[in-house]
Amino acid sequence: MGLIGILAGLSALIWLAYRGWSVLLLAPAAALIAVAFAREPLLAHWTVTFMNGAARFVAQFFPIFLLGALFGKLMDDSGSVTAIAHFMAEKLGPSRAILSVVLAGAFVTYGGVSLFVAFFVLAPMAQELFRKAGTPRRLAPAAIALGTSTFTMSALPGTPAIQNAIPMPFFGTTAFAAPGLGVMAAIIMFVFGMWWLARAERAARLRGEGYGEDPGATVDPIENQIIREKAAVAHEFDLAEIPHGHRGDKPNIVVAFLPLIVVVGVNLVMSLGVIPRMDDSFLSEERWGPTTLAAVGGVWSVIVALAVAIVTLIALNWRRLTEIRESVDAGVTASVLPLLSVASLVGFGAVVAALPAFAAVRSWVLSIEGGPLVSLAIATNVLASLTGSASGGLTIALDTLGETYLRLAEQKGIDPALLHRVAVIGAGTLDSLPHNGAVVTLLAVCGCTHKESYLDIIVVAIVSAILALVAVIAVGSAFGSF
Repeated sequence: MGLIGILAGLSALIWLAYRGWSVLLLAPAAALIAVAFAREPLLAHWTVTFMNGAARFVAQFFPIFLLGALFGKLMDDSGSVTAIAHFMAEKLGPSRAILSVVLAGAFVTYGGVSLFVAFFVLAPMAQELFRKAGTPRRLAPAAIALGTSTFTMSALPGTPAIQNAIPMPFFGTTAFAAPGLGVMAAIIMFVFGMWWLARAERAARLRGEGYGEDPGATVDPIENQIIREKAAVAHEFDLAEIPHGHRGDKPNIVVAFLPLIVVVGVNLVMSLGVIPRMDDSFLSEERWGPTTLAAVGGVWSVIVALAVAIVTLIALNWRRLTEIRESVDAGVTASVLPLLSVASLVGFGAVVAALPAFAAVRSWVLSIEGGPLVSLAIATNVLASLTGSASGGLTIALDTLGETYLRLAEQKGIDPALLHRVAVIGAGTLDSLPHNGAVVTLLAVCGCTHKESYLDIIVVAIVSAILALVAVIAVGSAFGSF
């Protein structure tokens, strides 16, 4: 009955989340369903097990959510995100509309800008470029997803995405864990995703499908070719219709890019230079609790990088941020709901892990053939798909099984950095199922439906990530972490 309860709770969570119910309510409700089937104390699990699990997540990662949301809002309000999007579009031109959108998304999200901030800036940019190039607008969500939700989220070393930060306290790693394998995975995702989108665009042109103001709209093939040729020779075009989030003129491209460079650069210096040389003897004092520099150093590096980037951004754009208090208030407020939503999913995982029936689940996961890497990849895939959240699924997996995987890795001589990279890429695969909040938001801001655009999202966001994950496991198993 306990296992049936866990499945019933998960099913309720998935079904209601897909229908738009808040995870803040769904997660404890789903946990209580599982507890009721197990005939365990309901209130004790909610107020103790659930809340302790959620509180631990908040205590570990609130600074990253807070500073990340603030940084993204200031990048948006200063016009920096829009300036980068315009720059990429102008340099590559509408004839390379898909590549422009992918690279613009990659630059801003690898630099620390929130997915949702990027969505609202990139969507109108993509629509304008695709219209000028005669590229079907139904491909815009997949192009944005490839640039923002794949290799910059889980593969590229140093990315400040929360998914890349979550394994650090569990494995004692940094955001730059397994950099060589991460770059390899990023290349696989990018190349495969671009190949698919180029193939889809060519097939659409052969069918005579144009931009399509309405679903299924097409233009004459000859007219479509004329549009394409005109777009290819255009040297500049007007993107004035794109709504700007800032309050003033756009910064030049150097000013726009510099805060992103600061995030990555400071994170690298902190992770590989400053933190390893710190005197951590003070952490042995009782007031800091049972912790180590390895457990907190990675999070400290990301916090410092985001803080320095925020100061740099404000200093460079002081005149543009004419209502800075409002921007700061909006940024920090925007951090709360994502943080508590993921924390609620973590609380759900803590309750499930505390139930007697979870022992069977743990045994099944750990008995999967292929060793700890394959087992970890499957666990994060399954939990990310069930929760519809890469960060939520990843945290549940590591909260419940992280210590076990680390112990197995030590026994088998596996570098924790390899565990880190496999876990993050694994969580970034099946999280992009239809009920994922980012997928729903992306389709909405692009004006597309699941029927129109979701197949291409599956290929660029799920299939490409699975291919990269398989490659990382195979190469990492053969040659170790690098």
